[in-house]
Amino acid sequence: MRRTYFPGEGEAMARGSLARATAIGIAATLALTACGGNGGGTGGGNEAGSKKLTISTDLPLQGTSATLSDSTNKMIQLYLDQVGNKAGDYEITLKTYDDATAAKGNWDDAACAKNATDHVANTNEVAVMGTFNSGCTKIEVPTLNQDSDGPMLIVSHSNTNPGLTKAWETGEPNKYYPTSTRNFARIVTTDDYQGQAAAAFAYNDLKVKKAYVLNDNQTYGLGVAKSFAEAASKLGIEVVGQQSWDAKQPNYTALFQSVKASGADMVYLGGSYESNGGQLVKDKVSVLGANDGSIKLLAPDGFSGFPDLLKLPQSAGMNITFAGLTQEQLIKDGGAGAKLLAAYKAKYGKDPEGSYPLYGVAAVQVILAAIAKSDGTRKSVNDAVFTGGGIAIPADQSVTGREVKIDPSTGDTTARDITVEVVKDGQETFVKTQSVQ
Repeated sequence: MRRTYFPGEGEAMARGSLARATAIGIAATLALTACGGNGGGTGGGNEAGSKKLTISTDLPLQGTSATLSDSTNKMIQLYLDQVGNKAGDYEITLKTYDDATAAKGNWDDAACAKNATDHVANTNEVAVMGTFNSGCTKIEVPTLNQDSDGPMLIVSHSNTNPGLTKAWETGEPNKYYPTSTRNFARIVTTDDYQGQAAAAFAYNDLKVKKAYVLNDNQTYGLGVAKSFAEAASKLGIEVVGQQSWDAKQPNYTALFQSVKASGADMVYLGGSYESNGGQLVKDKVSVLGANDGSIKLLAPDGFSGFPDLLKLPQSAGMNITFAGLTQEQLIKDGGAGAKLLAAYKAKYGKDPEGSYPLYGVAAVQVILAAIAKSDGTRKSVNDAVFTGGGIAIPADQSVTGREVKIDPSTGDTTARDITVEVVKDGQETFVKTQSVQ
């Protein structure tokens, strides 16, 4: 998850002839994407002159993320419909995959592994939008990378774990790319930047002196907690404790008693709401008091976009960082994103859940632009992103309101927008944009 970054540094070329060429490519690509479904057999994309291609989403459709994922799928299909389900000469179908299980109520290792093999086997499928969770993506990428007709492209709207694209833990990122060719890209920035931004906000705005850092012992949570702790220490915040919470525990009273004894004036939740985050927030307030009181509560984007969290009275006053720009900001700025959000509300009678659905569309824009530059095969779609100048979506075309530019050498985005929000009146409310270097 995330640093959902988003692009912002537009170059003159991207707004000139390249912008026009990209816009044409996006429209063409979108046509390709509109039809989704689960296919069988082996497939490498365009076969025997076929002009019908499939793109997919791979999201947790059960459990705590279900409503967020549903909004993302609806938003993507709405966008595809608007662009005529066409990309260049190709007609697009959208297929949705579920990487969660009812038993777990969250993404599941086995489901992610099966989805990866199904993506490769699905006739005419050329690219994947997802996954939502970095841990799931780390399972899927190597399989897609070794596709004999590929590598097969996967673009995430929310993965922020640094190890997917840069040196982080042992063997990363090379172990995810057995062919030595990159096939994973993202439109959000990484947790090393999100942690840095969160630490700067804690130090400069919340005036934190002592922080207690918790993590959910998952890929995303461990990474963002590590990043925050390192950045906080460099700024002069004393990290008085670090500990994992067990998502299976019925309560965390004893854990927060330990935090209280440490003298911390802030708790950082390095992890996801999916990891029993609701109970964690309730017990924080029960033991340590209100989140805007003497002991603050700060969490990364793993806690963003969950209606059940916002319904909790105990969530009031907690701050959340988001690796990108929020709906509130994008509506205020106008542009393509604001128009799409308005169309979504007109169609479904409510706003999408959180800011990730719009970033899902931004990831699809990258995929569609790649398809438009390709010959319809998986390999050429991936090559469009990772060779030459790569893919750039101009700011006036991007639903994020910022230029989305993918570095072909890494798959990372060049934008580093981090938004800070506060939960107020049952909503995530904009506080500031926290810049990072």
